[in-house]
Amino acid sequence: MASEELTASDYIQHHLTNLTFGKHPNGEWGFAHSAQEATEMGFWAIHVDSMFWSIFLASLFLFIFHRVAKAMTVDTPSGLQNFVEWVVDFVNENVRGSFSAKNDLVAPLSLTIFFWVFLMNLMDLVPVDWLPVLAQWFGATFLGMDPHHVYFKVVPTTDPNITFGMALAVFALMLYYSIKIKGVGGFFGELAFQPFGKMGMPANLLLEGISLISKPVSLALRLFGNLYAGEMIFILIALLYSGGIVWGTLGGVLQLGWAIFHILIILLQAFIFMVLTIVYLDMAHQHH
Repeated sequence: MASEELTASDYIQHHLTNLTFGKHPNGEWGFAHSAQEATEMGFWAIHVDSMFWSIFLASLFLFIFHRVAKAMTVDTPSGLQNFVEWVVDFVNENVRGSFSAKNDLVAPLSLTIFFWVFLMNLMDLVPVDWLPVLAQWFGATFLGMDPHHVYFKVVPTTDPNITFGMALAVFALMLYYSIKIKGVGGFFGELAFQPFGKMGMPANLLLEGISLISKPVSLALRLFGNLYAGEMIFILIALLYSGGIVWGTLGGVLQLGWAIFHILIILLQAFIFMVLTIVYLDMAHQHH
C-alpha cells in the first residue's frame, strides 16, 4: 500500500474509502474505482466491506455464545465459559442498575450491542495494511482488478452508515415503547406540554423535538467519531514506515503505544453505546 507510486494523501484516502458497489452514472452496476465514483453512486450504494465485517462479526458473536451455551457445565467450566459468564453478569448488572421497568428484550439487546460493537471496534487493532493488502492481492489475482482500485476498510464502526443504522434501530425501539407504554396521547403530551405547559406548546415541541432527535444522532456520531479518529491516527503513524529505519522504528513504538491506549477507547465506546441504549429505553418506559 505505502509504495512509491502513492503519495501520503493518496495512501490516506485509499485507506478511508469503502469498497462500494452501486449504480454508475451510465446506468451500469459495479464496484467504484475511486472515491469520486463511490460518491456519485449516491444513497443506495452498498459499502461491501462494512457489510461483510459487521455480518461476519455478528455471526462470530452468535457462534461463540451458542457454543458456550451448548457446552455449559458447572463442574469444570472452560476459560471461554468463564469469560462469557462474566460478560453476561456485567451486562445484567448494568441493566438492573439503569432499567427500572420490566422488559425481557432489554438485557439480550444490551448484551448483543455491547459484544457486537466491541468486536467491530476491536478490528481497529489489526495493522492498517494487512487486510487491505490481502484484499488488493485477491482482487488482482482472482478478479483481474487494478490493485489501486481495490478498497477495503476493516473497521465497521468507522463507517457512519453502520453507526447510524444501529442508532436508528435503538431510536425505533424508543418510539415503539414510548407509544406502547404511554399511548399516542401520552407520548405527544410529553413532547408538547413540557417544560412550559400547554401555553408554551410551540416552544415545547421545538425543544423536546430537538432533544428527541439528538439522541440517535449523538449515539451514532459519538461512536463513529471516536473510532474514525483512532483509525486515522493509526494510518498517519503507518506513514512513518516509509521514512527509513529511524522513522520506521519510531512508528512501531508509537503504534504500540497508541494500540495499548486504544484498547480503552474500544471498550469504553462499546460500554457507552450499551448504557445509553438501556437509559433511552428506560426513559421510553417511564410516565412523566
